[in-house]
Amino acid sequence: MGSIEKAIRVSEERECVQEMVNTNPSFIPQKYLRSEEERAKDNIVDISLNYSSQIPILDLALLFNGDKGELEKLDKACEEWGFFQIINHGVPAEVLENIKNGAAEFFKLPLEEKRKYPYDPFTRQGYGLYYPHTEGQKLDWSDSIFYRLYPSHLRKPERWPAKPPSFKDAVETYSAEVRKVAGKLFGSLSLIMGMEKQEGLLELQKDLQMSMRVNYYPTCSSPDKVLGLSPHSDPSSITILMQNNDTVGLQIQHDGGWVPVKPVPNSLIINVGDVLEIWSNGKYKSIEHRAVTSETNTRISFGAFVMPNIDVEIEPLQEMLSMQQKPAKYKKIKFGDYLTYAVRQKMDGKANIEEYKS
Repeated sequence: MGSIEKAIRVSEERECVQEMVNTNPSFIPQKYLRSEEERAKDNIVDISLNYSSQIPILDLALLFNGDKGELEKLDKACEEWGFFQIINHGVPAEVLENIKNGAAEFFKLPLEEKRKYPYDPFTRQGYGLYYPHTEGQKLDWSDSIFYRLYPSHLRKPERWPAKPPSFKDAVETYSAEVRKVAGKLFGSLSLIMGMEKQEGLLELQKDLQMSMRVNYYPTCSSPDKVLGLSPHSDPSSITILMQNNDTVGLQIQHDGGWVPVKPVPNSLIINVGDVLEIWSNGKYKSIEHRAVTSETNTRISFGAFVMPNIDVEIEPLQEMLSMQQKPAKYKKIKFGDYLTYAVRQKMDGKANIEEYKS
């Protein structure tokens, strides 16, 4: 059986976690339960400690205007954290609220309504996410809608939920705004990576791709025994994340521990993807991150994955090699091949990018 056929079978067999919780809130199937050995390895940094407050917060308006101090903060954030939050990003608060409200209303719909937009492994769009089938794999305590946003010809509108009626327009508007944010960030990254033109990274990616995963994390009676999303790094250039409330669920790996990321109101969270790590020859790290669940609160997150065209070959930039005076640490690879490899593997930390080190 091929990987696509396995994807279809697993997608069809996998339960809706939200429906399981609605039916029996205390029941957790064995295939979601983490082993005691895995749980014992957790080293979660208390949010009251300094680590959470040290996660960098950058001003995108200052970055866009070329502020030297803010550019230095960006360089440091990418190198030391691989994660940062941005404020003054220019996305209207109304746009953020509209997509949050639309997603919240969608996940309230009856299961039969949500299943009118089933996930299609061929186009990677729709409700109900594909999990690669591996023996003994533990599943994540979450449900998802996956969108292909840019280039627009890759969209499959029949896989986009039509209810509530305003949801499609909210996704369209939000994605256009996030694409602008990505363009500004790539301009700043081009500057700190020594490229001749501010448009350098954007042009390098050719016809930019952008996908989005909307994750719904139901409550769990024993949140320490499951994960909402397994530890992984993203195969993107950058990922732009928005969370829908004050419930802390995202955790990032830093200095040997899992640091909870407390959302700043109306901010967006940015994380370095595998492609940016390769371009920077390892100076910037695509940090492992994961999502945990809550016993009392549901949570929704919106992850926009910004990536090069599939035909673009990715390798360490000559500018970074010259600055570092070091040999290339990563092999050259066509991005489409890297992405195909990544999406066919189970989420397993940084295993994907490790395969392509020189």
